[in-house]
Amino acid sequence: MDIRYIIGVDGGGTGTRARLATPDGVVFGVGEAGPSALGQGIEQAWSHVLQAAAQAFRQAGLVPAAPGECAMGLGLSGVHVPSRREAFLQAAPRFAQLVLEDDGSTTLFGAHRGLPGAVVAAGTGSIGEALRRDGRRVTVSGWGFGIGDEGSGAWLGQRAVQLAHHALDGRAEAGALARAVWGRVGSTREAMLAWGEQAGQGTYAQLAPMVFELEAADPAAAALLAEAVDALSAVAWALDPEGTLPMVIAGSVGQRLQPRFAPALLARCVAAAGDSADGALLVIRRALNEAAR
Repeated sequence: MDIRYIIGVDGGGTGTRARLATPDGVVFGVGEAGPSALGQGIEQAWSHVLQAAAQAFRQAGLVPAAPGECAMGLGLSGVHVPSRREAFLQAAPRFAQLVLEDDGSTTLFGAHRGLPGAVVAAGTGSIGEALRRDGRRVTVSGWGFGIGDEGSGAWLGQRAVQLAHHALDGRAEAGALARAVWGRVGSTREAMLAWGEQAGQGTYAQLAPMVFELEAADPAAAALLAEAVDALSAVAWALDPEGTLPMVIAGSVGQRLQPRFAPALLARCVAAAGDSADGALLVIRRALNEAAR
């Protein structure tokens, strides 16, 4: 079939957004669904990607088109794990064309319209991406939940839970943040262990707002936010040590922390031209143009 529509998808540990556009890039529908980070499951990822795409069609007043009439570009969290990437692609519906990138790459492309620049993205997870002027791509951080994601919402939530553990067994003071965590996840060893058995990246990220809310009331919360700023600043400098590229700070947590960065880093920051879903549209349009040559 002829490609009638292109769809750009941004998916992470908290939610999925889809943009429906004409093949020349004019957006006319948007949709949202639950998380589609590959680490949370391939079946869930495809379910939410397709839900968001279908909602974009309905928002535009259209019946969802068959996959063969659509080309899709995706920027998803967790693509860097080869086994997950392969499983996701094997489960794909038969789209006319499909391009899969990690969400850091599509955030980078969207932020700078595909031109040289750098992005530090911190939402549920965190990653740094840069396209240097010589054409080289650089990735910093982005190692995933549990061993990386420094400065992200999941990282802040996990550190808050660790603080609550320490307070429960006498290794730390039971301040406002520890008590707030107990109120959410339980205040006994048994309850906290049971909660931890079920908690994933998105669950930990849901605790991050408490760290911001309790900053003034608890030095431990303030210290965690300072650590997050240091972690994201280190990513920014590693991406572009010479400080010559325009820098975008993206993601809900990154944008909340941006005003706390040092003046030398803030001087490099610019407003994003677009977001990850825009970057996903750019990726699929480029692929279609190359295929047409």
